[in-house]
Amino acid sequence: MKFPIRLSARRKAVALSGATTLVVAGLITLPATMAHAAPGCDITYTTNDWSEGAGTGGFTGTVVVKNTGDALTNWQLKFAFPGGQTFTQGWSATWSASGANVTANALDWNKNLATGASTSLGFNGRWTGSNPKPTAFTLNGVTCTTGGVTPSPSTSASPSASPSASASPSASPSSSPSASPSSSPSASPSPTSSPIPGVKVDNPYVGATGYVNPNWRSKAIAEPGGSRVANTSTGVWLDRIAAIAGSSSSMGLRAHLDEALVQDAANGSAALTIQFVIYNLPGRDCSALASNGELGVDELPRYKAEYIDPIAAIMGESKYRNLRIVAVIEIDSLPNLVTNLNVAKCATMNTNGGYVKGVGYALNKLGAIPNVYNYIDSGHHGWLGWDTNFGPTAVKLKEAATAEGSTVNNVHGFITNTANYSALTEPYINISGTIGGQPVRQAKWIDWNYYADELSFAQAFRNRLVTEGFNSNIGMLIDTSRNGWGNCVQTPCQSIQTTRPTAASTSTVLDTYINQSRIDRRIHLGNWCNQAGAGMGERPTAAPQPGIDAYVWIKPPGESDGSSSLIPNDEGKGFDRMCDPTYGGNERNGNSMSGALGNAPISGQWFSAQFQQLMANAYPALS
Repeated sequence: MKFPIRLSARRKAVALSGATTLVVAGLITLPATMAHAAPGCDITYTTNDWSEGAGTGGFTGTVVVKNTGDALTNWQLKFAFPGGQTFTQGWSATWSASGANVTANALDWNKNLATGASTSLGFNGRWTGSNPKPTAFTLNGVTCTTGGVTPSPSTSASPSASPSASASPSASPSSSPSASPSSSPSASPSPTSSPIPGVKVDNPYVGATGYVNPNWRSKAIAEPGGSRVANTSTGVWLDRIAAIAGSSSSMGLRAHLDEALVQDAANGSAALTIQFVIYNLPGRDCSALASNGELGVDELPRYKAEYIDPIAAIMGESKYRNLRIVAVIEIDSLPNLVTNLNVAKCATMNTNGGYVKGVGYALNKLGAIPNVYNYIDSGHHGWLGWDTNFGPTAVKLKEAATAEGSTVNNVHGFITNTANYSALTEPYINISGTIGGQPVRQAKWIDWNYYADELSFAQAFRNRLVTEGFNSNIGMLIDTSRNGWGNCVQTPCQSIQTTRPTAASTSTVLDTYINQSRIDRRIHLGNWCNQAGAGMGERPTAAPQPGIDAYVWIKPPGESDGSSSLIPNDEGKGFDRMCDPTYGGNERNGNSMSGALGNAPISGQWFSAQFQQLMANAYPALS
């Protein structure tokens, strides 16, 4: 039997920015009165306030600018703080401040505002005494409004939960969208204080709240219904060298860590876990185009000196020692050296050692930092679930973990399903059973795979890794950001069915039985790009199952996997036909349709239609 090689989760990249806390302190909507024949705007201004002592503190401001006048090809927003507040930094615009006066100039990606279009901006500031909201905004010199401002609520010593438990899930990894991190299930009691600096805990997610990336939060909360998930902890992707320093539109590594300190202080005695994706290997993601990177196949020295070394230097600064820093190491790299050596670029990376040496170097440098927890990417069941891939991948992971001076002690665990769509469990499929006298594994969807879902694969692969020589206490992470597959209530949906199954099929025809019973509704397991019908999965949860450190949202929902057509860019990202909804497939997806959504931007950019679909099809459903 010919075993399919895979297709992994791919994608990704993210412009990372922001700074925030977890409390929505106030919302104001300022209706414009300008005629549509002239410039006009509506302003929604939100603040997230926190106190750092008697009469002083900080805040994050979000300004949603809606153009109610003629279409704009550029814009400048101005406002003034009324209570002595000061501006510190911002994103999604070029910001400047002089005393109380603040100016935000459009960036290239958001300078065009059609009539009725909106864009969301964010910034950090400081307050003393109180934090009253601005009452006057101008867009290109035209007044938007001068009234309708609600008073700022008083701040408290530590932020409370969001406006209601049902309005937005907690930032902490918890078993339900609750505002309290105490609901996280764990095998042992959660610690009540941060660990002793220099001493790693067994599971960095237990007893900890999760860092909320303000850039993702501002985009999510600007979407209708997005407040329900906007305070969920997601991964921060360091997908190129420039992402370390950041820019006017995206926070860099140090800025995220500084903001994590603010969020940590607001959480009281609970620890805080912040997740970074280390994702910039030379010749990155050798079997796909949508997520190719900036470094050539022979630029390992540059990867070490200009990428890993600066990251390690910043993460190792003493002021961050109480944070729990999770490093997800190089998605879509090492498994390619097992399954895709028929691709020339993958063969090159196998021959020159770029992936193995690069991962080993990253593990060695980051593993030396006492509060950094390394988790290596290990594909997913639809990629590695065959015995021809399963064991050899474990061997390749061990090779990388012991390269460039590293040891297995630098590996805290592994992650599966990153940015992919594989269902967490398939409760109505018995992989060892028979239907109509035929083995379930013979079904076209299963295609002789030994696993039908991510949980069973992750637990089994963990055992295989321990056998290979990794420490017996390693833990697994499973990315559940887009594998919920609830009822498909928003078009387009996949052709097989639109209702989530609630029981096993009664058919005795094998393929019919599997298609009517399976939770995952992709056309083929090899489909990975912007899948139609997908939904958000289990919310981030600590220690949900034996051997599983956490369910996590490493891929931020709403960030594209890749563009539906060729879009020129300066990030090294190409066009992959697997992101084209008209593509009829290849041998890696059984020559099936791609199942991708149309009109998608390049990987990592915000894809509103996808975000709305993921919320609509979430399982468990959003409330």
